[in-house]
Order: sequence, then C-alpha cells, then structure tokens
Amino acid sequence: MKIAIVGTGAMGSIYAGMLANSGNEVWAVDICRTHLNAIKENGLLIEGKNGRKIFYNINTGQNVGSIDPCDLYIIATKATAVKKVAPAIKAAMRSDSIVLTMQNGLGSTDLTAKYISKKNILAGVADGFGASITGPGHVYHNAMNLIRLGELDNAPSERLEKLISIWQAAGFRAKAYTNINQLIWEKFVCNVSFSGPCTALYCSVRELMENSDSWEIALRCGVEAHEIGLAKGVIFTFDDPVHYITSFGARMPDAKPSMLVDHLASRPSEIEFINGMVSYMGKKLGLPTPTNDVISAIIRFREKQFDNSST
Repeated sequence: MKIAIVGTGAMGSIYAGMLANSGNEVWAVDICRTHLNAIKENGLLIEGKNGRKIFYNINTGQNVGSIDPCDLYIIATKATAVKKVAPAIKAAMRSDSIVLTMQNGLGSTDLTAKYISKKNILAGVADGFGASITGPGHVYHNAMNLIRLGELDNAPSERLEKLISIWQAAGFRAKAYTNINQLIWEKFVCNVSFSGPCTALYCSVRELMENSDSWEIALRCGVEAHEIGLAKGVIFTFDDPVHYITSFGARMPDAKPSMLVDHLASRPSEIEFINGMVSYMGKKLGLPTPTNDVISAIIRFREKQFDNSST
C-alpha cells in the first residue's frame, strides 16, 4: 500500500518507520527539513521498550502535493495543523483514497470533514505510546499499547479490516472497533488529565501522580471531561473515571505529554482541542469546568509569552 504519513513528529515517525519496514511504500511528509534530511541520509532510529532499531526505505517530502496520489493518508500532525493539511490532502488524493485522522483531543475529525468527504475518512486512537523526538531522525517511546481504528458511522467494513491487517503486519497491536467515538472520548478524558496539568506544572506523569496536590488537580480535570461526555450522551466503558485515569497513567509513568514537550520548546500547543475543549463544551452546556478553565488559562498565558519572546 502507498501511504503518506502527514506530520512526522514522534508518533508519525513511528508509524512511518514500522509501516515502511513491513513493505509498504511510505512517504514521510513534514515541514521540518532537518528531521526529514536525517531520515533520508541515515534512516530513522526508533528506541523504546522493544529495543533499538534503524528503519530505512522511508521516502520524504515537505508537502503532499509533490507526491503522486496515495492509497492512505495518515494525518499525524498536531490538531492545530489539520486545517492546513486537510485541504492539501484533498487536492492530492484520489476519490477512493482513505484519510485516517490520529490526533489527540476532540474536534480534528470534524475539522477534516470540512475539507474531505466523510466517506473517505476513518478515525484512529493511539493508546499508550508516550513517544517523543530526541533529535533529528531519532524517536523514543515509553510503551506501545494499541492502535484502535473505526469508521465514522461505527459500521464494520472491508477497508477497515484491510487497514487493521496492514498495521498488524507492521508490528502494531491494532484492532477494529464499531464504537470509535466512544474510544476517542475515553482517550480524551486521559489527555485532559495529563496534558494540561503536566504542562502547567512542568512535570512528568510520574511526578504529577506522586504529588497529592497535583494529582488532585489532574483528576478533577478528567472528572470534568467525563461529566461533559455523559451530558453529551457518550456511553463510557467505565463508571469510575478516577480508576481509569490512574490505570492509564500507571502504564507510562516516565512519559511527558506532547503538550509539555511543545512548551519546553516554546511552541504553541493543542490546548484548545484538549483542556480548552472541556471549557468550551462546558459553557455550551451550562456545566461548570473550573479546573480545566484555570489550567487552560495558565497554558494560554504562557503561550502569549512565547509569542512576545519571538518578536
């Protein structure tokens, strides 16, 4: 299969390396020339619990328009970049190309559907990787739990099963689901619990969980998100969000959320798609979300300082 990974940050790079290694024609598409040049010249080094390996045979490009149409486009950018890459994919794809969204938070699939027909879109959730870029052409992951994929209408399909086979052949644990929106929401609850609090406090997941004060803040963020989901009619697989959030964090205690990694590099984050989204939905529903409101305000304040320091 010909696959374009659009956005080869930490997670996108892992997708690119492993999918190329299993015999697919993979194109890594990113605006970071330094990272792409390192992959092209030396291969992609991926380190983690499974060991250390260099992946070759990855094609590179800085825009999808320079690549002939692909069978599959995996949008692995930050949610904030979807509004830029989705129109570019629309212009480059075939009528039967599949577009798979793999973002943190809520809203990226709907945003993609503003530019690309829903019949072409599938949604995915990457669970428990804790990945980060440690240098050009070099990625590390703390774990590698599960890739969950589903059709937007929650129906089973032949193309969904084919994609699952491709991910599994590449070495991923991957499963097809007929309730992908539920899974996106469950990942969202965990993103909200760790992304904003770890970033506001500049700490790892372990440090967040080991301090009673910070952990209470994190759990309140997650509980608020869970309450919003219930109000919107989401049916969760768990009744106790505190237990679910705790179990999620315990699987990768040494991870630093990508939002924190962005702030450590003075880059704007996906706050409006994660903790900020809880606040937004709370206002729409008339439900209080005080902890997420404060966390989002702290993140926005810091990001304005990034803007000021670059001028």
